[in-house]
Formats: sequence, structure tokens, C-alpha cells
Amino acid sequence: MKMDRRSTWIGWTFFLVALLIVVGFFSLGVGAVSIPLQKGLFFLTKGRGTPEYAILFEVRLPRILLGFAVGGGLAIAGVVLQGMFRNPLVEPYTLGISGGAALGVCLNIVSGGPEKLGIFSLPISGFLGAVGVISVVYILSTKGGIMRLSRLLLIGVMVSFIASSLIMLIMAITRTEDLHGIIFWIMGSLEEPNSSLIKAIIFISLGGLIISLIFALDLNALSLGEEEAFHLGVEVERVKKALFLLASFLTGCCVSVTGIIGFVGLVVPHLMRLLVGGDHRILLVASYLSGAIFLILCDTLARVVIVPMELPVGVITGLVGGSVFIYALSRKGASF
Repeated sequence: MKMDRRSTWIGWTFFLVALLIVVGFFSLGVGAVSIPLQKGLFFLTKGRGTPEYAILFEVRLPRILLGFAVGGGLAIAGVVLQGMFRNPLVEPYTLGISGGAALGVCLNIVSGGPEKLGIFSLPISGFLGAVGVISVVYILSTKGGIMRLSRLLLIGVMVSFIASSLIMLIMAITRTEDLHGIIFWIMGSLEEPNSSLIKAIIFISLGGLIISLIFALDLNALSLGEEEAFHLGVEVERVKKALFLLASFLTGCCVSVTGIIGFVGLVVPHLMRLLVGGDHRILLVASYLSGAIFLILCDTLARVVIVPMELPVGVITGLVGGSVFIYALSRKGASF
């Protein structure tokens, strides 16, 4: 029985890795300038100095790598939070992390921060905003060394509302030129010119996957309930704090680089749970790969749907993710 389950997990992993490679090559060749696969391979190996080489290596490949890291990271954060809270509606942005990051970026833009800190200005301010919210939510929800999950969720939602209200206030009183920058950032984009940031987020995302896998059995136990997990030998409080910090850190890093890209952390874990089951040893890996595939595909669609203009990728993830999710639930007859 165990052998059958392991074979199924290996099969799903190989399938998703193969699909990720196919989607990566597809995204590489599609855009305002179409580059067929055979020509693309030629330009990748011998086309240095040509416009096609610049398009492939300097425009599309960085977006694919960033989509891989951010899609995987947000999906992992969603799996961890849903397993920890035992609530299918929880996602990385429910706890107010994205609101805090967006508030940090808004304050940066209206205060003229970009001129002072260069290209790192927005990611740094977004990350600091996310860390501020994480700290507030953590402190207010922890009493006597015990983290109350229901309290954590409610405080996170309230903090998210407060951050959204402050962002609307800033947008209402800010200058028109700053307003465009705020709106564009909030809608999310994978256009990141700095290769160091992309390398950093790939490292963080893969590190998050490895760390979450260490907690896979603890997540399986927590999904049964805190009391059951305690009787199974899980150090509940220590594990809850570690998982909260992991999911928050992953979300904060992703949001600070790409802006707010919703639905990945909510939809992808649900779809993978329907396909591979609820065991976190395979669910984490499958969700990471699927999150990467989903975001790369959505970004490709955002680049080509109204060529030569480009849609914010957050618009596509919302439309596609929500529609696919409703369809999958209807087909499977799942109930939540």
C-alpha cells in the first residue's frame, strides 16, 4: 500500500516537473515577438548579440524565473497556513501581510523614496511594511507564550482592513503621477530588472519549500486538531510559531518584489489537494510546482492578450484562478 502511494507521489512529481519545463519553453517563445522553439534554441546557444537573444535572456527568462519562485513561494505559504488553521479560506494575504507591504510601498512613493534608495527602494519598503504587520499580528495574538489561531486570524483580517483603508486615504490625497505608480504596484507584475533580487527570491522560495517539508508530518498532525497533534507528540506551540513565521516571511518577500498577486496561495493548494490528497509530504511539493506553472502561464497570458500592451498579472490570476477553482469544485462535488 505504501509502495503504491510512493509510486503515485513520484509519478505526480515527475509529471509536474515535465509540465513546468514545457510551460517554461512555451512562455519563452510567446510574446509580442514570437520566437519558435527551434529558433529559440539557436538564439539561446549561438545568437548572442541579436535582438532575439536580448528578448529571450533579458526580458522573458527573468520573468519565468521570477514566476517560478513567487508562484511556488505563495503556494507553499497557502498550504502551510491552510494546514495550520484548518481553514480552507485562509491564504497568505488574509493575515494582512500584503496590506502591510502595499502600505509601505505607498508611503515610499508619496514620500519620494525611489529617488533616495534607487531600484531597491520599493522592495525594501514593501518588505518593511510586511514585517511591521507580521510583528503586530504576532504580538497581539500571542498571550502567555501561546499563539491563539482564531485570534491570530481575526487580528490579521482587521489589520488588513486598516491597511487597505490607509492605502485608500493615501490614494485619495496623493498626486496623480504618484497614484499611477501605486495602482500599478498593487496590481502586481513580474517585470523585475534586477537579477540580484531574482536570485534572492529563488533562493528564499526553494529554502521555504525545504523547510516546510521538514514540518510536513507536523502539518499532517495539526490538520487533525491541536489536541490530537499534541497527543501525537507534536510540540504544538513551537511548530505553530515556526510555520507562521515561515509563511509570513515567504509572503512578505514575494509581495515586496512583485506586488500583490492574489489567488495563487488560495487556489493552487485547493486544486492540488483535490488531485494528490491531503498528505503534506506530497501536497507541498505538488503545490510548489503547480504554483510556479500557474503563475508563469498567467504572466504569459498577461503579456499577449492585448499586445503590445500588457495586463497586470494579478488581473489574470484572479480571473483564471477563480474560474478554474469554481469549475474544479463543481466537477469534484467537493464541499467546504
